[in-house]
Amino acid sequence: MLIIVMALIQNYDSLASNDNRKVALELVETAFSSITPPKIFETAFSFENNVLRLQDQTFDLNNFERISLIGLGKGSAEMCRIIEEKLGDKLTQGMDIDVVDEAAFQKVKYTKGTHPLPSQINIDYTKQVLEATKGMTEKDLVLVVICGGGSAMFEAPKNLSLERLDKLFSDMLKSGADITEMNVVRKHVSLVKGGGLAHHLYPATVASLIFSDVPGNDLSTIASGPTVKDAHSLDDTKAVLSKYNLLGDVTDEDFSPTPTDDHFFEHVHNILMLSNLTAINAMQKKAEELGWKTRVWTDKLQGDAREMGQKLISEAQAGEILLAGGETTIKIAGRGLGGRNQALALCALPFVDDNTLLVSFSTDGWDFYWFAGALVDSDTKKKIEEMHIDVNEYLSDDNSYGFFERVGDGIKTGKQESNVSDLYIVLKK
Repeated sequence: MLIIVMALIQNYDSLASNDNRKVALELVETAFSSITPPKIFETAFSFENNVLRLQDQTFDLNNFERISLIGLGKGSAEMCRIIEEKLGDKLTQGMDIDVVDEAAFQKVKYTKGTHPLPSQINIDYTKQVLEATKGMTEKDLVLVVICGGGSAMFEAPKNLSLERLDKLFSDMLKSGADITEMNVVRKHVSLVKGGGLAHHLYPATVASLIFSDVPGNDLSTIASGPTVKDAHSLDDTKAVLSKYNLLGDVTDEDFSPTPTDDHFFEHVHNILMLSNLTAINAMQKKAEELGWKTRVWTDKLQGDAREMGQKLISEAQAGEILLAGGETTIKIAGRGLGGRNQALALCALPFVDDNTLLVSFSTDGWDFYWFAGALVDSDTKKKIEEMHIDVNEYLSDDNSYGFFERVGDGIKTGKQESNVSDLYIVLKK
């Protein structure tokens, strides 16, 4: 019998109804623990003798007169707080936007932004950043903390009003556009995405600390690549909008070209600090310590959430734990509540037998409406029978949150300080 103390899973006791669940929940806890800011900075960041180390790159601060810090995205507040603490008086100025209610800064100015859609608060923050970083020179070092959700929180539309911007991306979300497609469009209606921030900061030295929430870790896609040269054209943008019948929602005046000259990126260092592989590898190690044969299937799972649960289960072999990471999409048709992880788990229920368990969860702890994600197995099916639940009612109304709230198999962690996309576990006895 496993006896486990959980620090992050708030409803562990009610979820841990069998040994398979206890194993899976320990892996979930391990994943969350592996991507906490202190753990990341323990290995990937140091500041000694006036030399800053970020992964395998170093910056001699004696070469700079000013050090600025810009943070954007979910989890950036805690990352910026640690950087501020480590740099101390060396930090000249700093600004950060995140979705947490409060952030304990000494020098960095904090803004609570909105996600998944931009707001006037987000736009005002971006304007303040651009104003504070005007006239950068070769004697400036700018540290940019880039996290998932930064596309919505760091926004300077060229011509679109906030109302039109919100409608455009809300319609794209509802239409099932994936994160890559969303960011192709975002880059070409904004002044700061697709390398736009790098262009603004030139000729300063820029070190971007990137915390990936994107399958495959394409740096140009994470937060729409504010410091990464854009590989997509305006024609690509129009093709995406046309695919979802949204091209009529914008005009040529709304589009903004992204910088293409290499010299704007000569002093830009884009450094991957964290990805879902960090969490996947930690789960694999823990599972093997627990005596399980373990296989990592992919770190870039994509596709329709309604189909991916079945696919994950079919890929798993008897006697193993299958691990994966990525980000699915779902086209909303009903009026219910819930995120893609809960939808994936709910749609996987028909394919779960007595020997199979599936977990799908978001690493930022928030799959919309209180749960980080959900767990399904034979115990879930027993509850359905005992409570006389018609699963099809929840499926047809896209109400995965309502279902998991009722049966009690949603995973509660609260919002977390890191975000590396979604993670999936399939356990087969």
